[in-house]
Amino acid sequence: MKVLFAGSPAIAAPSLRALVASRHEVVGVLTNPPSAKGRSGSPEPTAVGTLAAELLPGVPVLTPERLGSEARALVAPLGADILVAFAYGRLFGPKFLSLFPEGGLNVHPSLLPRWRGATPIPAAILARDAETGVSVQRIAAELDAGDIVASARIPLDGTETTAGLSERCAELGEELLVKALDAIEDGSAVPRPQDPALATFCREFGKDDGLVDWSLGALELDARIRAFQPWPGAFTFLRGERLALLESRPFPAEDSGREPGTVLAMDSGRGLMVQTGKGLLSLRRLQLRARKALPFREFANGVRDLIGSRLGA
Repeated sequence: MKVLFAGSPAIAAPSLRALVASRHEVVGVLTNPPSAKGRSGSPEPTAVGTLAAELLPGVPVLTPERLGSEARALVAPLGADILVAFAYGRLFGPKFLSLFPEGGLNVHPSLLPRWRGATPIPAAILARDAETGVSVQRIAAELDAGDIVASARIPLDGTETTAGLSERCAELGEELLVKALDAIEDGSAVPRPQDPALATFCREFGKDDGLVDWSLGALELDARIRAFQPWPGAFTFLRGERLALLESRPFPAEDSGREPGTVLAMDSGRGLMVQTGKGLLSLRRLQLRARKALPFREFANGVRDLIGSRLGA
């Protein structure tokens, strides 16, 4: 089949690479416009845009600001049979979808109908789910509510970060996507509807969501640190200076009775031990603003009177 691929961030790039290597033909790529990055603030293409230029010379890479009539006029002549999307970041209206005789597919990194929305990977970590996965669904009018064409599970052990889990979902997504397209072309696909009664939803996160509330329990705080790695990043304050929390480990059964946020000890085998609202949390990698990230031992050696201090806003 002739495919228009729509995606933007790095998680979608492996799926584009897999499509190029498959029996299907990528006739165009739809991605977000270049955006300012780095200290210079110069505009850079998306990860998908960069890969498309490398793998598909001569194939149009479209970067419209909106999917209106002008965008449809660019897409229509490509003659794509089907739209395939992965983390494109914009909704497809009925006029746009009508350009594709086989409709559209969307790769979503969760086990739908759980965690519909834009942030399913950190949502699964925050909820301390026992498993997540990847779903390939038909694009429908309602967000992430289309019939499931293919899916696969990923067991979770409670140590995952959003960065690491995103890589696993990207790898699984490329495999499922090609299988789903093959099945649709062969006529062997058997889509199954979602149960709306089981639907859960996730929300976008902002920079302030990373601020740690030490009154929460150790398990919840550890989940937040992992879920917000790399964005928006979990942080607290040490004597008024912002302190990024990059790696942790929970000890929910231990308790000192001290005020939440109190740095109790430097345990050489576990990390900097901090009292939470329920249990202890070891901080294993930290970073003060404008300094490099450090393992806990090096960090503790560089901060005076750290033990006994209290973290917090």
